Amino acid sequence: MEKVLGLVMTGGGARGAYQAGVLKRLGEIKQLQGSANPFPIIGGASAGAINGSALAMGSDDFPQATKVLAKLWGTLKPSDVFRCDFVSQAHNSLVWILDLSFGGALGGGNARSLLDATPLRHYLRDHLDCSRIQDNIKRGHLYALAISATNYNSGKSYLFIQGQKGHPMWNRSRRVTLATKITVEHVCASAAIPLVFQPVKLETPKGTAFFGDGCLRLQQPLSPVIRLGAEKIVAIGVRCENREHQVDESSQKDPSLAQVMGILFNVMFLDHLATDVEHLERLNQLMRSGQIKHAGVEGYEQMRPLTVLQVTPSANLTEIAARHQKEMPYLIQYFVNSLGRDAASCSDLMSYLLFTPKYTRDLIELGYHDADNRIDEIEDYLFADGGSSKGAGSLRARKSRDAEALQKRARSRRADLLTGFRNRAVIGGALP
Repeated sequence: MEKVLGLVMTGGGARGAYQAGVLKRLGEIKQLQGSANPFPIIGGASAGAINGSALAMGSDDFPQATKVLAKLWGTLKPSDVFRCDFVSQAHNSLVWILDLSFGGALGGGNARSLLDATPLRHYLRDHLDCSRIQDNIKRGHLYALAISATNYNSGKSYLFIQGQKGHPMWNRSRRVTLATKITVEHVCASAAIPLVFQPVKLETPKGTAFFGDGCLRLQQPLSPVIRLGAEKIVAIGVRCENREHQVDESSQKDPSLAQVMGILFNVMFLDHLATDVEHLERLNQLMRSGQIKHAGVEGYEQMRPLTVLQVTPSANLTEIAARHQKEMPYLIQYFVNSLGRDAASCSDLMSYLLFTPKYTRDLIELGYHDADNRIDEIEDYLFADGGSSKGAGSLRARKSRDAEALQKRARSRRADLLTGFRNRAVIGGALP
């Protein structure tokens, strides 16, 4: 029986260009030419929400959608993402100075972010036609798109889902799911890096709230696509696994603010996906060895083995960013460097903010070559159920069967709820 494929992409600011490179190579797979999207379920957060929405919008022609996405990342400029002019930076700096110096006496809270990301909203509106997402869902090219954002008013993680009628819905402690038509505003909210970009106002069933980066509270990034029915997952991360084996360096200097922010962003954007994949693989081992029973507990959803193919950078993106720091507009470069004692201490932070064409092109090229080096493994994983020898026709037939299977699964879950069962998936760390 063919298994439903899901795609997961997490955040990372400018590091999202790496994901575009991986997707570009996937779009060149021979079996996918002339076919629609091979991933009926797409989940994304932060930069992954941008990439996921672009794929959902172009899911009727996956190869072309990946080419367009890579081209957009390769031509992106800092001024497309945040304001770089002197007036804007001077105003923003003055607001911060007044808040920090006189906020206690005069009333503070006026500073919203270090940078003004208003241009990003305009850029995405020009290049993302979110109305096409629903069209592709109706035509069977997509089952569901799920993007995450963090509600700053309540502190809860919100998952916005646009999918076929009857798709699964669930709520957990500090986690809320909403079925809605995803717009550019939702994407901007998911990509609003905390402290760096201003929060985005969204309407919810309970009223207006302000949202920020989806990775902030998304500790199990595989969870949304699993709950939506994915049985095989391709996860594209932006953390270099080779870096984990480096020897710790000693230093007598206190860490700069830029270093601390860089580490915080690494924890938020990089660590959760790797940890979730490790946890899921461990649970699969326990199920295979018989230490955990698939049947689970009465009243809970049956456990099932899940496989994940993770693609991550083969090179340290921080080191690549260090080579491109001088390409940043002078005012932004001066501002970021003021948070660190030297360029090296700002490299981690810069790797998320360096929206310059040369840097993003390097990441696209790296992602493309990393996927190319593993293309046989990736093809085997994508088409292990027999789709590889039958081309686009088989993929379209499989997508139709996948949609039917997902709808049946969703109806079964609703039936469980009506009989009083707690619809809670026991997938350990992969499902909260």
